[in-house]
Order: sequence, then structure tokens, then C-alpha cells
Amino acid sequence: MKTLTLTGALAALVLAVPALAQSPAGDASRGRDKIQMCQGCHGIEGWRTAYPEVYRVPKIGGQHAAYLLSALKAYKSGERTHPSMRAIAASLSDQDMADLAAYYARTPITTAGK
Repeated sequence: MKTLTLTGALAALVLAVPALAQSPAGDASRGRDKIQMCQGCHGIEGWRTAYPEVYRVPKIGGQHAAYLLSALKAYKSGERTHPSMRAIAASLSDQDMADLAAYYARTPITTAGK
């Protein structure tokens, strides 16, 4: 199971490299000023949402910046289709996405035990 997870993470990073080559550098301090729309779901421990279906919202703190940037770009382009995330990503500039990715990559991972 760990090998499969590591393989998936590495594949996501490899796919994200071309997107990063064309992206501005992210600034975590500017990203901190842009998290209001993210924290309502991604900042609540154990949060679940019911739109468009019931699912557990992933925590994004501590995630790789390359993955986060790639995911945001995929939502904006329509490659990823979650309606709420697509609407949010559509409102973000490339610089906004890079700043948010930098911020969340530097945010410590939290668990229920912390």
C-alpha cells in the first residue's frame, strides 16, 4: 500500500513539472493572505461536504507545492471537475495559485492527535 501511495505521489510530481516550468514562483507570505476561500473546507479537521456528493475534504497543509499547483491548474482548466473547486480555481491567477501552493506546502501537517 505504501509503495502504491509513493508511486502515485511521484507520478503526480512528474506530471506537475511541465506546469511548474511555466508558473511564477510562489510566495508563502502572500499565499497566507489568500487562504480565506480555502480554509472554510480544508482548514476544518474531519470536515465532510455534501455537494456534489458526501465526501471527506482532504487536508492540504504539508502537501507538495508542485502537486497543489498542478491540481489547481487542473481544476481551472476543467481537467478536474469538482464544481466548487473549479469555480474557486477559475477565480485565481497563476500567481495566486503559486502563492497558495507555497503557503500550504509550508503549513505543517496536522492530525487528530495534534
